[in-house]
Amino acid sequence: MKSKLISSGLVYSTESGRMCPNCRQAVAACQCKATPPRLVRDGTVRVSRETKGRAGKGVTLVKGLTLDDAALAALGKQLKTACGSGGTVKDGVIEVQGDHCVRVLAMLAAQGYQAKRAGG
Repeated sequence: MKSKLISSGLVYSTESGRMCPNCRQAVAACQCKATPPRLVRDGTVRVSRETKGRAGKGVTLVKGLTLDDAALAALGKQLKTACGSGGTVKDGVIEVQGDHCVRVLAMLAAQGYQAKRAGG
C-alpha cells in the first residue's frame, strides 16, 4: 500500500521567519491574518508548578482556559495582582512567577472555573 506525501508547504524561512499556512506569506506580512486555532479543552483548568528551563526558579502555570486573547490577558493580570508577582501570558498559558498554586486555585474557583491541581 502506497502512501502519498502531501506537501504542506513552507513553514519557516531563514529570511523572514515563520510563514502563514494559508497565504504562504511571512507571519508579519500575512494578508489573511489567520490565527492558529486553540485546542478544544475538556473544561478543566489545570494549575501546576514548573521549574524546567528557568534556572531552578518556579512558576505557576494555568492551562486549559478557553478564553480569547484579551480575556486571557485580563485574567492573567488579575492573578498576578492577587499573587503580588510578575508573569506573562503566552500560547494560551498564564505564567505567574513563584509558587502560588493554592492562591491561584482559590481565585479561579471564586470566579466559577472548574480548576484542579496538576503535577506533583
